[in-house]
Amino acid sequence: MAVKLQYSTIIDAPYDLVWEVTNDVARWTDLFPGHASVDVIHHEGDTVRFRITKHPDEQGRVMTWVSDRTMYRDEGEARAVRVETGPFEYMHLRWVYEDLPEGVRLTWHYEFTAKADAPYDDTWMKAHFDESVPRELEGVRNTLEARAQAALADEPVH
Repeated sequence: MAVKLQYSTIIDAPYDLVWEVTNDVARWTDLFPGHASVDVIHHEGDTVRFRITKHPDEQGRVMTWVSDRTMYRDEGEARAVRVETGPFEYMHLRWVYEDLPEGVRLTWHYEFTAKADAPYDDTWMKAHFDESVPRELEGVRNTLEARAQAALADEPVH
């Protein structure tokens, strides 16, 4: 059965900064401390294929996968699908960007189903995402708000 999850935060930073930084896949190790490396395999137009390798977990296991991500700037969305699905039958992600007076609402949508023989089932994966994704979004928000503040400090006052 498909699991559908949604997580959101509001980032007090300019839309262009949020869009550019969160879609610069090659530099995601700067944005996501859990990523040991991100390797761009292919980039064509608004689509990038890349491999993420996580730092080892408590048991020394290293998770890695390949995804395709397509950015739809005019729609304010980035959509990804795992090409190497690992423990999932499928994994689809959609990031939605909304420009609001108080900042940019960034919403991550997950849809997945774990494989029957995976070490984790849907319930475990949902609990894992419920715990880890809000922390990741908080880290993204903090990083982008700090960058926005630093950019403002560098601007000359008129």
